[in-house]
Amino acid sequence: MPRKTRVRVLAAAAAAVSLAAGCAQSGTAQSSGGGGESQEDRYVAGDGSSTAFAPGDREPAPEVSGETLGGEAVSLADYRGDVLVLNFWASWCGPCRSEVPVLNEVHAENKDAGVAFLGVNIKDDRAAAQAFEENQDVEYPSLYDQPGKVAQAFRDTVPPAAIPSTLVVDRQGRIAARVIGETSYNELSELVEPVAAEEGGAAAGASGGSPGTPDPA
Repeated sequence: MPRKTRVRVLAAAAAAVSLAAGCAQSGTAQSSGGGGESQEDRYVAGDGSSTAFAPGDREPAPEVSGETLGGEAVSLADYRGDVLVLNFWASWCGPCRSEVPVLNEVHAENKDAGVAFLGVNIKDDRAAAQAFEENQDVEYPSLYDQPGKVAQAFRDTVPPAAIPSTLVVDRQGRIAARVIGETSYNELSELVEPVAAEEGGAAAGASGGSPGTPDPA
């Protein structure tokens, strides 16, 4: 079986297992107030394992768009020309809280190299997600995706497969790396920095819009 076909098959299988286990279930309560099972009890926790893809093995990220928690329109296409770190999170996820300082630090250290960050908040209450962003001092915007459609859009390429998960998308819009579960500073830096340094990186960083923000349409 060709490598790319095998990657697609394995990715689709991982997405199916993740969604079936509760990563993006639409009927799960946000809290256990009435004695029911909470989202935090049901989410799929990753082990922090990571995979980097060589340029010739990278799959194009799907074209997804939506609205940030702040009410701004956003799409992945807005970030073309930048390296984009896409972090899937929810306010009820403990590892999501503990990895925020790592994400903020890697974001601050790499934004001048044309590296942008975008969160994807899934299966969450908007008010709770906004409070999370404020309380945790998240330094970049997040797309609000309560139904989990963005994660589903990646099911045929490199699915997030856990909460939290992080994807690194190269300047050509291809998926360059994935972390399943909470990431660390060293792990994320070692995935982001080589992609940022790829050919065209310096030019893209110098000619693009403000670091960490979508380019104007």
